[in-house]
Amino acid sequence: MNCLIIDDDKLSRKLLEKFVEKTELLDQYYSFPGAIEAINFIRKGEQKVDLIFLDIEMPDMNGVEFMQSLGDHPVQIIVVSSKEKYALDAIEYDVTDYLLKPVTYVRFLKATEKAMSRLREEMLPASNSKNDFFIRNNSSLKRLHYDDVIWIEALENYIVVYTFDEKYTIHFTMKAVMDQLPADLFFRIHRSFIVNRSKIELIKTSSIEVKIKEGRQSLPIGKSYREQLLKEINLLSK
Repeated sequence: MNCLIIDDDKLSRKLLEKFVEKTELLDQYYSFPGAIEAINFIRKGEQKVDLIFLDIEMPDMNGVEFMQSLGDHPVQIIVVSSKEKYALDAIEYDVTDYLLKPVTYVRFLKATEKAMSRLREEMLPASNSKNDFFIRNNSSLKRLHYDDVIWIEALENYIVVYTFDEKYTIHFTMKAVMDQLPADLFFRIHRSFIVNRSKIELIKTSSIEVKIKEGRQSLPIGKSYREQLLKEINLLSK
């Protein structure tokens, strides 16, 4: 997860930076002494932000005003404050957790794990259908039919789901995706690619071609994956 640290207290900010650096669940971080700098950074949209560690009492723009300014931006917030009185405000904005200063690493890690659990719920199987599933799209859940999915690609700590009309980026692992997708419909062709079997048009030595709106798209296929795929397809040969 990429995260922001927003705290006008330098010592508190440095402590959180140290905690982030030793936590494997967290990747890149960006640290700001004020909320205005942070909201400008988010609005530029140059880096995806999954989680924010947010102080409340800050000059110019406090933490509550910062949360208001986010609107429907899909990001989790962990409040880090020296006072309990802002807890009700935090509940209103559905924050992931509320940490009281001084923060211990054990408590910090527990809050981070809670945030990761929320992210892993971004892709949810439909409870009443064998033909579709849901993924989180901004602040809502989007229903996708299995037949709409052409391929899925791993991208660092995210996966990208490609359909005929759109692509959706979510925080998920390839293994977790394979565990949820029906094996008779989807096949892993590479450590970074899963393909819808019905979309395969051509199988080559080191790649396959799938059907897309504009024609065909070439995707890499690993040797061992290719051998397994050839065993499973209906191959007519002498």
